[in-house]
Amino acid sequence: MTSGPVVIAFDGSPAALLALQQAARLMGPRRGLVVVVWEAGVAYDFATIPSASLDLPPAGLDLRAAAELDQAAYADAQEMARRGAAIATSLGMPAEGLAVADEMSVIDTIVRVAGDVDAAAIAVGRHGHSALRDVLLGSTTKGLLRHAPCPVLVARQPEEES
Repeated sequence: MTSGPVVIAFDGSPAALLALQQAARLMGPRRGLVVVVWEAGVAYDFATIPSASLDLPPAGLDLRAAAELDQAAYADAQEMARRGAAIATSLGMPAEGLAVADEMSVIDTIVRVAGDVDAAAIAVGRHGHSALRDVLLGSTTKGLLRHAPCPVLVARQPEEES
């Protein structure tokens, strides 16, 4: 196992909180890096989707409003990462928070961050989507298990048991 931190994929959900708690319990006092992936530029996408899908002339894009919305999404991601790091620290895992813009997918972004910091492990919560949804939309957990450069801790809610 490397000396790098445990990367904790965090989105504020109960499953992500459980993963954070389990990582702190099992791997503390190793350092943690609470990673919140946010989708940069989505405000600009929403401003153009209706006109593109209806073959209408482009909608008037208010660049200032889109930029403000994008900045607010980034600030929210930073705050969520900070809160996650504070929780991990309170549980005995000294942690930092990191809000990072989505590159290709959440999976690719987390895998890149884990590689960049030479992560000892990645912790992720399993949301318990149906098998059909996993087949149609993919699964972050499944993707991390396939592509992570290190071990992956998957925390799942008790009601997900078979």
